[in-house]
This record gives sequence, C-alpha cells and structure tokens, in this order.
Amino acid sequence: MKDIFHHIVRDALIREGWIITDDPLLLQFGGIDLYADLGAEKVLGAEKEGEKIAVEIMSFVGTSPVSEFHRAVG
Repeated sequence: MKDIFHHIVRDALIREGWIITDDPLLLQFGGIDLYADLGAEKVLGAEKEGEKIAVEIMSFVGTSPVSEFHRAVG
C-alpha cells in the first residue's frame, strides 16, 4: 500500500530533475526481497555520471508519534 504522500514525493523528485526508474524499487539482499517506495536516478551535467537513490516514504499521521516511528523502522 502506498503512503498518503507517495505521489507528492514522486512529483517533487521529478520537478528536481530525478527520473523515476522504479515504483516500487526491488532490492535483493541475501536471498531476501525488499522493496523501497521509489528508485530514481539523475544524470549529472557534462560528466554523464549518474546518481541513484532509493526513497522510502513514511508519514507519521497516527495518534502516537512513538508508535508511528516504531512502525516505520521496526
């Protein structure tokens, strides 16, 4: 399920020049599949070298900030 701010963050990244490459981004580590909300990349000027990021979007809209933080990081 996508966070309530998913589209806002996605649009902000695009406005800043990032290209969304994955929605969601699959990360495989030690035989385990993990997912981040977005994968994005940006080509840097004349160097033609790219930056890549993985973005996890979490809102803290519940009644308890501590419970929301625990839910976000486990």
